[in-house]
Amino acid sequence: MPTLHTYDYAVIRLVPRVEREEFINVGVIISCPSAAYLQAAIEIDTARLHAFAPQLDQAAVQPWLDAIVAICRGEPDAGPIAQLPPRARFHFLTAKRSSVVQTSVTHVGRTSNPAGLVEHLLERMVRTPR
Repeated sequence: MPTLHTYDYAVIRLVPRVEREEFINVGVIISCPSAAYLQAAIEIDTARLHAFAPQLDQAAVQPWLDAIVAICRGEPDAGPIAQLPPRARFHFLTAKRSSVVQTSVTHVGRTSNPAGLVEHLLERMVRTPR
């Protein structure tokens, strides 16, 4: 029987007008400590984003989204947060904030394939249903 790992995930959102609390999902962050796995992925449907928030400058928020991915990877040039243990990085990235780039509350699941979670969650939570 395959080993089941408990994981946490949060959906990355763009909130163009924070006071309205409307958002569009653009990525996911996944933490699976028992498999030493922390990953984030961003996937923006530009046409959908423009239809949702034509005033939002995607180029202006892209560095913040890229920073999430870099922090998850622990890249040396991603700043001091990227040097923290993986679980601390996940908690930092998923902390509640009032900004254009936010994350959902964290959710918990179990999987035997942590590496397959990114694709699964992008399909389920970010991509436009087919």
